[in-house]
Amino acid sequence: MPTSTEAGRSNKTAGARFKEAFERLKLDVPKVLPRGTPVSQNNVAKEAGCDPSALRRTRFPSLIAEIQHYLSSHVADMPDSARQKLLKQRRRNRSTRETIKDLEKQRDSAKGLLADANLWIVDLFEELALLRIQIDELKPSATITSPFKRDK
Repeated sequence: MPTSTEAGRSNKTAGARFKEAFERLKLDVPKVLPRGTPVSQNNVAKEAGCDPSALRRTRFPSLIAEIQHYLSSHVADMPDSARQKLLKQRRRNRSTRETIKDLEKQRDSAKGLLADANLWIVDLFEELALLRIQIDELKPSATITSPFKRDK
């Protein structure tokens, strides 16, 4: 004995069932699939209670074209799938990791330049100290008075 859904299904053509399923998914009031299910060719077939392979371009070219047109015009409205969200998060993480690595390289380079500058400053101070010692050794120890100067 057929159930009421089987009897209702037999009265409608497959094309009509697919069309109704498509409209329900567009309005987000599906009967078979959970609410929020995105419109897709496979989901239209599932909502119609059929195997996804039953909705073929060769049998229902106008409906497939209508679904494709709807999808292309509502690309921005469609929520990201879990996989798309994961891929976006991975890209953000990769970008963050690359930024961190770049900043670490810059930090290490700056540390190296600072260490070189500090070493150079120490070397210059040592050289300055040696030159002061040499100047002190070259200075005459006695003061020389000029014979041309007169005392008043």
